[in-house]
Amino acid sequence: MEKKKILVVDDESRMRKLVKDFLQRENFDVMEAQDGSEALELFFSNQDLALIILDVMMPKMDGWQVCREIRAYSRVPIIMLTARGDEKDELQGFELGVDEYISKPFSPRILVARVQALLRRTSQTDEKEQVLDVGGIRLDKAAHLVTVDGKNVDLSYKEFELLAYFMSNANLALSREKILNHVWNYDYFGDARTIDTHVKKLRSKLGDKGERIRTIWGMGYKFEG
Repeated sequence: MEKKKILVVDDESRMRKLVKDFLQRENFDVMEAQDGSEALELFFSNQDLALIILDVMMPKMDGWQVCREIRAYSRVPIIMLTARGDEKDELQGFELGVDEYISKPFSPRILVARVQALLRRTSQTDEKEQVLDVGGIRLDKAAHLVTVDGKNVDLSYKEFELLAYFMSNANLALSREKILNHVWNYDYFGDARTIDTHVKKLRSKLGDKGERIRTIWGMGYKFEG
């Protein structure tokens, strides 16, 4: 069985070695980058990466910038590492499309467990239908592309994920808590109002088709298919 390839990006060599050692024990193939620029070079030259572990604070290019660049081309799972415990940082990470968020110091064993759990989740997602087409709205997960009546619609990463979740669960009532858990992060307990803000923007970008996202007062939303 081919080893899954993981890119570890951190400017601290001791941290990279620690993470690499624990991942290799679990039979992962590990690549290292010491700054954001090197990380992007390795990302673009290795399109078979299964996951990226990315530090926030780095020279030349920080983790946020690297994440933005990667998300413009790929939905590869990203775990963000940070020395901060700031909620604003977490929110920014989830907005950019970070899948997991781990604060330093952390247990390497816990990190490995998170990696394994995230890869299980994403492999299950990959097995699901990659193109959704409902009422003139077409969403291609692999190409990260949305069209409405044949015209491209420019969505942010989270708007895209939100629409994909709605379309995959068409005609089902979805609570705000359920949406938060599936779209933002399975263990993220943030302010549910962030969903309302994203739904408002999403409806606007979808034009007349935005009316398909119906509000269920006191609960959440339903996408009418």
